[in-house]
Amino acid sequence: MAIDHVEQPQELITGEAVALDLRPASFVLRAAGAIIDWFVYFGGYILVLVIAFNISSQFGLDQAMSTAIGVVGLVLCLVVIPVAVETLSQGKSLGKLAIGARIVRDDGGSIGFRHAFIRAFIGILEVYATIGGLAAIVALLNGRSQRLGDLVAGTYSQNERVSRAVNPVFGVPVALQDWARTADVARMPDALARRVAQFLAQAGGFTPGTRDRLSRSLANEVSIYVSPVPHSDAELFLAAVASLRRDREAAALALERGGLDRLAPVLGGMPRGFPDRG
Repeated sequence: MAIDHVEQPQELITGEAVALDLRPASFVLRAAGAIIDWFVYFGGYILVLVIAFNISSQFGLDQAMSTAIGVVGLVLCLVVIPVAVETLSQGKSLGKLAIGARIVRDDGGSIGFRHAFIRAFIGILEVYATIGGLAAIVALLNGRSQRLGDLVAGTYSQNERVSRAVNPVFGVPVALQDWARTADVARMPDALARRVAQFLAQAGGFTPGTRDRLSRSLANEVSIYVSPVPHSDAELFLAAVASLRRDREAAALALERGGLDRLAPVLGGMPRGFPDRG
């Protein structure tokens, strides 16, 4: 097989031998989401302190009671609420919704209470105590932008937004037009032809790894019915083969239609000498 391809990032292979294309959120996106969450949760803590101060002033509470309210507010806003939000939403938060990401396990599954609690508890140190400095340093040192809480919990931030679908371009690619003039494309099984057509129509919505893997797999199957096989990108090869098949089938249908049109007077006419009583 002479179809060229490029190396893609490694994929996660599950126990059922299914390849998963996992797209970690970039450092910049994670930082943007973390800033939003920081303002929400830390802003809530400041609000609790203001309310506690007003209550202490109105009811004459002692310093110990005010301190206790402040500690409870800290735990509530920086641990309890973030854990509850991520657990109930399966890894979402306001910041992650804004950047189109969610927290998942290293195997791509949804996180649970344990993962959310570890991330929130360690986040007090690396996000709030150091104003994000420790989290940023750790995230910059690994390929999936995981902060310390993610490394301990076995999680990472997965980008869930799919790129805008690109409308498929029909016709033989320019790079294969010379090849197409002499190419011999035999009749392919209908199931294979449908798979190729579906791939070309939906290719713009796939991740790069999935797109390359599917195109090379289909090109290997299609190459059995094509001679000669060009040295080309797998997806361009599939587009050229689909275009040739479409043009040749359209030409065959046009010939068939022309033959039926020539026979129409005979097929639809009345026998000689038979009266038309219609």
